[in-house]
Amino acid sequence: MTKSIFLLLAGLLTGAAQAAVGSYPVVLVHGFQPDNLQSKPTGTQVADNGSEYWAQYWRDRADARIDWPSQERIANKITSQYVWPKLQQMSREGTCASGCVFVTHSTGDLVMRYIIDNQALWLQNAGLKPLNIVATFDFSGAGGGVELADLAVNVASGSGLIDATLKLAVSLWLGELPSSSNIGVLNDLRVNTARQLAAFPESRVPRLRFAGAGSDFLGVTGAFLPGEDDGVVASHSSCGAAAVGSYNSCSRSVAFDGKLTSTNGPSGFMPYHYPMLMSEGYSHGDTILNSAKDEVTSANSSANYLNGDNLQFNTYDEKRGWWIFSSRYRVVNHSNKTSMSALVYQAAN
Repeated sequence: MTKSIFLLLAGLLTGAAQAAVGSYPVVLVHGFQPDNLQSKPTGTQVADNGSEYWAQYWRDRADARIDWPSQERIANKITSQYVWPKLQQMSREGTCASGCVFVTHSTGDLVMRYIIDNQALWLQNAGLKPLNIVATFDFSGAGGGVELADLAVNVASGSGLIDATLKLAVSLWLGELPSSSNIGVLNDLRVNTARQLAAFPESRVPRLRFAGAGSDFLGVTGAFLPGEDDGVVASHSSCGAAAVGSYNSCSRSVAFDGKLTSTNGPSGFMPYHYPMLMSEGYSHGDTILNSAKDEVTSANSSANYLNGDNLQFNTYDEKRGWWIFSSRYRVVNHSNKTSMSALVYQAAN
């Protein structure tokens, strides 16, 4: 074997090893893309947008993606024209034959819940084998709805009390003010609507949650979000809480900054939703990027996949402050120099 052929094979094998978490292929489901509401992408544009969405970290570590346009609705064209063809392809190719992990961000969390609730029946009815999904990794999940979507729909329809601050918050998030003709998946993201979409799936796939409490909007959007938020999604949604509330953590004993203290965390979670990592310094988009923004703590340091395999994070507790003013904090190892996505990927491998 020549040296060049050997290096080529080594490169291919290295690439294949990277495109997995543990031994499981990775499938990506991206989130809401505000610019789609005006540009209304179709065909290869949707795929190009999906590729760019994940470019910083997860794209080159994935085996497949489900790309979808934000100007459409989940139960309509997003499913029929984008999700369903990809599910058939993955079933025929055996992508998840030995198990696979789906990685979602933002609204991808809600799209994924609809997939989990329906994919087995859809594929069986088509004479195909259902996907063996062992877990999802949900970053900044919007499956519990987004209050900003309610506000955006109100602005677009001219209903409700609308003032300059509200318009500013919506425009910061979307890049412009929406109109009634271009709200698309925002309809699905309204809090009550989102929480009713496939709310109780029969599948027991674990939804492992990774949440932030930073903001890219100088706190302007946070004024319209209950409790802690990441600038777009409130913690009741990103944590996977069973009910809407003004929560300041995904845990009742660990704060977003890692402080070990009593917090106003959720008392219950949506079916099979398990919060894991949290960080005060990560905004909505930061959680899937490849840069460390702040130390990361854990609401739960371990969780099982559907087949019993385990995702485990190593943490340590440390005392900060002096004398009676000191407090204890929980920190994930190496999180001061490792991005949240990289922490998850490394732990899974």
